[in-house]
Amino acid sequence: MQYADYLRSVPKVELHCHFEGTVRAATFADLARRHDITLPTNEVAKLYDYETIYEFLAIFGMVSTTLIDREDFARCAYESLEDGVKLGNLRYREMFFNPTLHTRRGVPMATVIDGLVDGIRAAENDLGVRCRLIADVYRQDPPAMARQMVEEVLEHRRDELIGLGMDGAEAPDPPEKFVEAYQLARAGGLRLTSHASEDAPPVNITTCLDVLGCERIDHGYHIMSDPAVIARCRDQGIYFTCCPTSTAVVYGWPDLTTHPIKDMVAAGLAVMLNSDDPTMFHTDIGREYVELCTALDYGPATVRGLVLNGVDATWLDESDKAAMRTDFTDVLNRLDAELASSSG
Repeated sequence: MQYADYLRSVPKVELHCHFEGTVRAATFADLARRHDITLPTNEVAKLYDYETIYEFLAIFGMVSTTLIDREDFARCAYESLEDGVKLGNLRYREMFFNPTLHTRRGVPMATVIDGLVDGIRAAENDLGVRCRLIADVYRQDPPAMARQMVEEVLEHRRDELIGLGMDGAEAPDPPEKFVEAYQLARAGGLRLTSHASEDAPPVNITTCLDVLGCERIDHGYHIMSDPAVIARCRDQGIYFTCCPTSTAVVYGWPDLTTHPIKDMVAAGLAVMLNSDDPTMFHTDIGREYVELCTALDYGPATVRGLVLNGVDATWLDESDKAAMRTDFTDVLNRLDAELASSSG
């Protein structure tokens, strides 16, 4: 067994993956044609080419405009999970989606949520992969719109919808802007997370933990500039959902050997790996493991830690989490033995 094959084969949890960022380019083009939406280029291979977070967000928004019918959401959710299973042995995902990118266009909240649920239930039935949903506050929305979004999410909540997160360009819109939305979500029984210190100082992590009540942090790379916040998050066991490829492209760490993830792991922070917006960054969950773990020379023991951090960071109940950890450990033991046998 080659090490790249081993890394693709290890069972995986993914907790930082945006539904809209998983739409296949060919599906994006197909939906645009069906709904008579003009694309910036007719070359499918070039639809997801950009150099900055702002160019990326523009395409991200355009993809959203092609999602209109319940069947559109179901199709794309199913394909997203299918890609994860086939390309990286994905077993479980908690997937973000941006409700206001759709509702502001007149798409009913129920259409969005029910379509996503249709897709993830079909994927579980056909492929054995489970998925839950996290509604994301879009940072560039006004606070009142974010609060209204949470109200609608709670009104149309399904069993699969378990959390609230926050994304968008971080620097101009700090987390404290959305305290009311988070308070409402917590009162409604949703779990809480947020993108933080992706493109802003570590104080945003502290704000997310202390003011918003977040239970884990998405990205978090700039934590490395504040030893006190590092120590706090390490001691409290805060999980960080990190994304190598997307941040290497957008934030200027093209050499993964110098990506902040390396320093976060070395500092003892609880890191796990994710694909973020896989199709839009020409990656997948399997490739994330292959690229980062080979670049940083991570052996099977470190890989096991990343995988099981993902299990422990989920919002599953403790019995489900324990069962998944046992199952993953059994698979990892078998794969470790196969790898050792092939290299010996």
